Formats: sequence, C-alpha cells, structure tokens
Amino acid sequence: MSDPFTLGHEMYYKIKELRNFTTNKVTAGFSTRHGGVSQGPFQSLNLGLHVKDVDHDVIDNRRRLAEAIDTQLEQWVFADQVHGSDICKVEQTDKGKGSKSLESGIIGMDGLYTRESGLVLALAYADCVPVFFLSEESDIVGVAHAGWKGSVKGIAAKMVGTWVTNEEVAVDSIHVFVGPSIQGCCYEVDKHVITQVDDSLDDEDPRPYTAKGNSKYQLDLQRLNKQLLMKAGVPEKNVHLTKLCTSCNVDRFFSHRKENGTTGRMLGFIMVEQ
Repeated sequence: MSDPFTLGHEMYYKIKELRNFTTNKVTAGFSTRHGGVSQGPFQSLNLGLHVKDVDHDVIDNRRRLAEAIDTQLEQWVFADQVHGSDICKVEQTDKGKGSKSLESGIIGMDGLYTRESGLVLALAYADCVPVFFLSEESDIVGVAHAGWKGSVKGIAAKMVGTWVTNEEVAVDSIHVFVGPSIQGCCYEVDKHVITQVDDSLDDEDPRPYTAKGNSKYQLDLQRLNKQLLMKAGVPEKNVHLTKLCTSCNVDRFFSHRKENGTTGRMLGFIMVEQ
C-alpha cells in the first residue's frame, strides 16, 4: 500500500485522496522544515512559539503556511500542549486562539476536534506522533498529539470514544491517519517507558517494541496507537500509517531526539473547508 502522506508543497505533506474517505472537503497535512525565515537550529520553517525562536519569525512562518493552504492565520486554533490526554471541542468562538501567542492557546490540551467549517486545528510536533481523525458520514475532524505519554494514556482511543459518546459518530465510519513521527527504527526507550506501554495493553496483545538488551527497547509508537485504536473499535482498514520517520529524515523534518533537543517544531493541521 502506498504511503498516505505525499509532498503537497515544500512547506507540507498532505494526506492523499481524502475524498475517498469522507463526503466533506477536508484539508489536512503535516509541515516540513522548509520555506520559512527562522535562523540557526530553527531554520527555516519553525512553527513553535515555545522553543526560544524569535516570535516574529514564527508568526511569519505560520502566516506563510496558512497562505500555502489558502487560509488566513486568524482561522487557526492552537493548544498549549502538555503531553497529556485531554481533548477539547473547538467552536467558532475559539477562532485564532494561540495563533500569535503561546499564552492565548487552548490551555492544557493535546487533542482538538470540531464540527465547524473554516477552522484550522493545529498542534506542534518534533518526533511525537500526529494523529488525524475524520468521519465518512459526519462533518467532524480532529487531531491529537501522541508522544509516548499521550499514547499510553490512550489519547487516540479517547478521541474515538468522545466522538462515539458525545457526538454520535459511528465508530466504523472513523478514519485515522497517523503522520510523520520518530519510528521504531530510531526510538530507543528504557524500562520505565516500556512498563507503561505494557500497562496500556492486555496480556494477550502483541508488543509494539523489541528488546535490545541492557533494559533498552526499540518502541514503535505508531504501532502502539494503531493497536489502541483498534481496541477502541476502529476497523483495522481504517487506520492508515505513514512510513516517514522524522529522525531518519532530518533534512525534511525537525527531530527533537536527532538534534539533541534544540530544534524547531512542525504542525499537524486539519480543517473542513467552508
């Protein structure tokens, strides 16, 4: 199967053929590190306001990306992420939150969803897993930030459960796209992390990691999220994984691990067009 993400512009990868998965006109993608004005370790399309880059440059970069997908930055909604599993429903009254300052973002959230058209939901990443959600039969879309902490807390499955319970969305209508992140080839973790991965799974579930010895493991966060999504009722055929690794492709993406913690941030974004 071909990768669900393809380069749509030097600034972003887009999810291919979304018209095959929903009757709504949805725009969704994941930014690259190219096409911006930031300097130094943040060169060039850093989109994170929390990494000690020049705020003016970050806002300029955000405007450039917004324009590249035919939107205005004032339509975008950002969260102040905390590596948790809390999810917020975004309304028109949230329009523009976090777009020009960290403090104005939706506080303490790692998942956003909306039924409103014309709002661009955006979260920041630099190795953590971006998870995009849409429905075949509903106007609902969402995005989640799933680092290892959010993954083991089940943020992706929690988004599905929220839609089913609160929004009356049929679980088998939900499609999930797991975007560029650090992959199992590059993600070594210790026993502390693996213990929590094990706690998130049932005893009979396959393990999404391999042991390397010396209490070190290669963890596949994409596979973990897929397993938890399927346990939440999403059909396996509806979970679409990319092969793009942010650490292997540091020429295209920022990587917190590969670049020793001093680097920029990409954005995962999604909206229902007006």
